[in-house]
Amino acid sequence: MTTATGGALLLGGLHCTLGQRQILKGLDAAPLHSGRLTAVLGRNGVGKSTLLRSIAGFIPCTAERMHLGGLDLRPLGAAARAATLRYLPQSAPGGLHLTVYDCLLVALNAHHRHPSPEARRRIDEMASGLGLEPMLNRYLDELSGGQKQLVWLAQALIHRPRILLLDEPLAALDPNYQHHVMKLLRRLAAEQDLIVLVVLHDLNMAMRYADQAMVLHDGRVIAQGPVRQALDPGILAQAFLVAARVEHCSRGTPLIVIDDLLKL
Repeated sequence: MTTATGGALLLGGLHCTLGQRQILKGLDAAPLHSGRLTAVLGRNGVGKSTLLRSIAGFIPCTAERMHLGGLDLRPLGAAARAATLRYLPQSAPGGLHLTVYDCLLVALNAHHRHPSPEARRRIDEMASGLGLEPMLNRYLDELSGGQKQLVWLAQALIHRPRILLLDEPLAALDPNYQHHVMKLLRRLAAEQDLIVLVVLHDLNMAMRYADQAMVLHDGRVIAQGPVRQALDPGILAQAFLVAARVEHCSRGTPLIVIDDLLKL
């Protein structure tokens, strides 16, 4: 393992078949380095969620490479991988009548019980970092969708993972919380040296907040790299069937403008 990829997530030759349909078709990716937020992009059904769930170990797949530094993830089941990575699905469990503090305590003690003073310190530290202090004594079923998303994120981070996998974390969030969550994820990736993979449908959110993009089409990666380079007009046409271009607003923020739809 070279120094350049020593702490990177290496993925190569990933195949996954669900039912009669082959979803991932020998997917290869460039190394995914810590400290960066990668947006996983593509049309519905191209394998974005399947890729994250395969890395997490929740669905069967075969791979020539699935390594995190010197750790081979392939022989590890989902429970063993959870010591290193955390996966947040599209829809989190609902109807839980627990306080936010108790939700975090349950997550913290899921695999190893921590003494009460240490647990309190870890929870307070996590709540402070994510702005959850005012909610700790509130019940989960009283919170808004955006507030709940922050709680699920805190549950994932409290174990200090090296990889964070989020499947459409912005779904059903209002614009304020969408930007709040994306800014938070980018900050956490940098501050905690995390590898963060986020499935997104909003290309402009990816353009604004992601360090790099991984664009999937037909079960393979067709573009990967800095977002402004990966989302060029040719890739946008191939991956999303749109005639589109990148413009800049008056403040210099890049925006994808869709001019027309292309035929299937």
